[in-house]
Amino acid sequence: MRVVVAPDSFKGSLSAAQVCAAVAEGVRRAAPGADVAAVPMADGGEGTLDCFLSARGGDAVEVAATDPVGRPVKARYALSGDGRSAVVELAAASGLPLVEDVPPDPMNAATTGTGELIADAVRRGARDVLVCIGGSASTDGGAGLLRALGVRFLDAAGVELPPGGAALARLASIDDSGVPAEVRATRFRVACDVTNPLVGPDGAAAVFGPQKGASSGQVAELDAALAVFADAVAARGGPRVHDLPGAGAAGGTCGGLVGLLGAEPSGGALLVAEAVGLPAALDGADLVVTGEGRVDGQSAGGKVVSAVAALARDRGVPCVALAGGVAGPLEELHALGLTAAFSLADGPRTLAELKAGAAPLLAAVAEQAVRLFRR
Repeated sequence: MRVVVAPDSFKGSLSAAQVCAAVAEGVRRAAPGADVAAVPMADGGEGTLDCFLSARGGDAVEVAATDPVGRPVKARYALSGDGRSAVVELAAASGLPLVEDVPPDPMNAATTGTGELIADAVRRGARDVLVCIGGSASTDGGAGLLRALGVRFLDAAGVELPPGGAALARLASIDDSGVPAEVRATRFRVACDVTNPLVGPDGAAAVFGPQKGASSGQVAELDAALAVFADAVAARGGPRVHDLPGAGAAGGTCGGLVGLLGAEPSGGALLVAEAVGLPAALDGADLVVTGEGRVDGQSAGGKVVSAVAALARDRGVPCVALAGGVAGPLEELHALGLTAAFSLADGPRTLAELKAGAAPLLAAVAEQAVRLFRR
């Protein structure tokens, strides 16, 4: 029997790798000769680097970068063992927590540091870069990131604009002639789990700007500046990113990556699944076991459980989810390919008790679930 174990972490309790180990113990109790393939998963947020390194091998590379307000910061990204693939988390160098010690600067904060991480990965040979966005401190359309990769943003006099989203209001032209050939040859994918457009009442500035300290007046300025940015992207033959679903993610960084680097946006869990090799691991599987801290109706919206279930369904493989809590409605998850979901609770327990005993409880429930499918 071949069982693939592909869970998310149980936040506050177990990492995805620890969940895999506990489930594998239960699988082997039920089917001692089982071939168990552990593929720790994530949804493009916290834990993605570790999942990538666990599945692909390689190194967590630490480099000197620039934080959202221009200060030096040490940040890391993941580089695969063969050096051809990398995972970069925007929050590592451009995240809001990095600037909690200073007054908010929503007009001038930039994504420069994330671009510096990407540039380092490309210099080392990476030609497939997964950019996990979220938690951004800026609303600059990804201009800082792109500037670090060789793009120049110029005003009407041909002078390069300073960092930050507000400066984009003066944008007259975009010059990408300085982008290195190796950057142009790189495939960029963006893990994006929101559908907000770049501009407008549901756009990057309107929805996420206040979280970064922007006043109502600053939100209006930033929204107008991003519209100028989107117009400039379209004027040079790029796609229209004004109302592109997801373009507003991370202060418009997704829109900038799509518009100027041809990046491919998709749900985080599906991109992570591809990056860690889950589709190949599913070949010949008899059962897939996934899971996360809680499985409910929201799990169908791009969470790890839904992504794993869909991949299993496409291969005709039954898929079981294990979770600390299971609550309906689950019809959408079942339609996506989830065969069944089981809670770890073996009786009345508090959340603290479930977290403390998660590993043995996972092993016990996994054993019982596998007994239904063993051959």
